[in-house]
Amino acid sequence: MFTLPNLITVARILLIPVVAFLLLDHDYAMACGVFAAAALGDWLDGFLARRLNQMSQLGAVLDPIADKMTMMIVAILLAAQALLPIWLAVVIVLRDAIIVAGAVAYRFVVGHIEMAPTRLSKANTFLEFGVLALVMAQAGRLLQAGAWLPPLFVLTFVLVLVSGAHYVLIWRRKAIDDARRS
Repeated sequence: MFTLPNLITVARILLIPVVAFLLLDHDYAMACGVFAAAALGDWLDGFLARRLNQMSQLGAVLDPIADKMTMMIVAILLAAQALLPIWLAVVIVLRDAIIVAGAVAYRFVVGHIEMAPTRLSKANTFLEFGVLALVMAQAGRLLQAGAWLPPLFVLTFVLVLVSGAHYVLIWRRKAIDDARRS
């Protein structure tokens, strides 16, 4: 339970209110740095869990929670400050809410759930982290990404929808298979 990867994941969860405070304080450069540290921690905890053979059920649950909470809070705050299009923040939040609600429903209706992110979901998480970091970096005047942002917003929107639909199809299929076996 107290493995290094799990501790890194807990640290990522503890960074969420820090990023939120920095965004509310309009300190976008610092928020971008803390957010980037959380994104690096996301990669690092997964890498170490595999490398050190310390994968755990707790980590499998906490890691996506950390990702989803970070993405949702940052997307909402950036949209509230008119730095991220509202339509993109809405789809990011809805996708994650649907996935969480589906996982909870699956757990209560079918039983044990094993969390395993797909490659498509990993690509989506990478792109979301990147786009949100670019928005903060732009707002913090760390770089000029203005011309890149609109096409990245559209690409992120599409990938969020596709990866969300992919999860729905996968879990629907698993529920049907489990029901047939019962």
